[in-house]
Amino acid sequence: MSTLVHGISQLVTCQGAEPADVGLIAEAAVVVQDGRIAWVGAASVAPECDEAIDLGGRAVLPGFVDSHAHLVFAGDRAGEFTARMTGTPYDGGGIGVSMAATRAATDDELRALVAARVAEMRAQGTTTIEIKSGYGLSVHDEERALRIAREFTSETTFLGAHVVPPEMRGERAAYVDLVTGPMLAACAPQARWVDVFCEPNSPYAFTEDESRQVLAAGIAAGLLPRVHGNQLGPGPGIGLAVEMGAASVDHCTFASDDDLEALAASSTVATLLPGVEFSTRSPYPDGRRFLAAGVRIAIASDCNPGTCYSSSMPFMIALAVREMGLSPAEAVWAATAGGAAALRRNDIGRIAVGALAHFAVLEAPSYEHLAYRPGVPLARSLVLSEGALEGAR
Repeated sequence: MSTLVHGISQLVTCQGAEPADVGLIAEAAVVVQDGRIAWVGAASVAPECDEAIDLGGRAVLPGFVDSHAHLVFAGDRAGEFTARMTGTPYDGGGIGVSMAATRAATDDELRALVAARVAEMRAQGTTTIEIKSGYGLSVHDEERALRIAREFTSETTFLGAHVVPPEMRGERAAYVDLVTGPMLAACAPQARWVDVFCEPNSPYAFTEDESRQVLAAGIAAGLLPRVHGNQLGPGPGIGLAVEMGAASVDHCTFASDDDLEALAASSTVATLLPGVEFSTRSPYPDGRRFLAAGVRIAIASDCNPGTCYSSSMPFMIALAVREMGLSPAEAVWAATAGGAAALRRNDIGRIAVGALAHFAVLEAPSYEHLAYRPGVPLARSLVLSEGALEGAR
């Protein structure tokens, strides 16, 4: 069966050579066959198909790619958010609160919570989701977090090195040995990625040497590396990510000129997380500075209970435009093609022949409305590749 998707006022293909060129086609159509895009072009010359979907003049983008999310947790930290809004700085210590609630939850409770969050994301146009562990911080709880996450996406990340749990704060070396030994052995079969919170500016996170040890062990176990880096201050995270060949280094709130030069010369994507700056009153990184240096960027939600409890990629796009200096086109590219690059995927994040039929449909005539009308529920997912959706059970 072939399906013609037409009535598209503006098709955003994200096939341009630069982030500012999102490859627009007016009055467009797309043909889908066997769950993949088979043809793209002007509706006036579209081929005949077995069935048709009329979108009534709406704009269509690639489905958003949320390449950084922490969805397997119980409880919330609204009180911590309120404290930050009145002057208490974020230092990473609140993760222990989520750890306790997550450990106390049953598998079915966690599964239901993840399902609700994934549904919330899909309702806003997100069709690919990366999900990390990191709120269990024991062998059993990290393994079950990844096992549950794999029911919703193939993009699962082992983050046993999120912080040192409270019961082992005086035994850092022993905890790193646990993460790189029994915990990794239990979790690697459930994960594609290994990640670490490399943040010497937090007493709870990991130093450069500890982070290198975690990443090296994950790579040896067949996992691909990612890094949380340079969130709370200048530090070694970006340099370590480049050194270890990480697909992405995320946050990058405090990036030096040398960091940007290293990123530009590498294949590592800088994933910016504007919702975190919004939720922690931290300075926003200058997205224009990254692009001017030749760095590839992505935008993701970092949906988590402590520093950004938002699942909305449209909100992240609006923040990136308003606070990070990106144009609406650059922000959309970062939330689609950029996210795909951060996951080393070429079958998502673009509308092109051979890509999966994952779309975001807007209740608007153009992509510019995502930043123009922040907070308005404009986007929804349209997925025509049954069984191939990343982020659906």
